[in-house]
Amino acid sequence: MKRIAYLVMVALLFSCNAIKVNYDYDKEINFAAYTTYNYYPDMKTGLSELDTKRLLNAVDNEMKAKGILLAAEPDFFINIESNSFQKPRNNSVGVGLGGTGRAVGGGLSVGIPVGGPKMERQIRFDFVDNEKDQLFWQAESQSPFNEKATPQQRDEQLKALAVKVFAQYPPK
Repeated sequence: MKRIAYLVMVALLFSCNAIKVNYDYDKEINFAAYTTYNYYPDMKTGLSELDTKRLLNAVDNEMKAKGILLAAEPDFFINIESNSFQKPRNNSVGVGLGGTGRAVGGGLSVGIPVGGPKMERQIRFDFVDNEKDQLFWQAESQSPFNEKATPQQRDEQLKALAVKVFAQYPPK
């Protein structure tokens, strides 16, 4: 019984921290033609300098695993933008009081927010053809994050994000 309770808790923990990714791409593009990449030199990620370095390392590892190499004269450029926002709270506990008489009734309800504010981070990856200066692939991720996470936790979270985002590149 304890084992089942433990598995349910682990499943709930991972489902709450899920990384959601939406993709869009040009169906007319031959993705096999893109074998080299680089980042825009004036890219502003919206992340701290250390988190930017962590994310670029994670992206480099994913691209290398796909056989796409970092180059000075690339086939395409990657642009990364992010923003953070507070997710609205949607859970509350209702406390109610009520009374009835023969033909009279009344009630009172108070909603009390449960838990603290949750922070979410949205990161968009744009792949732009170097020759045509045209967007051909885009991924947008959304995931919870902890502003007070340790450097190790941040590194792990950004690696997991890169794995999830690039799991669908190139499109099939």
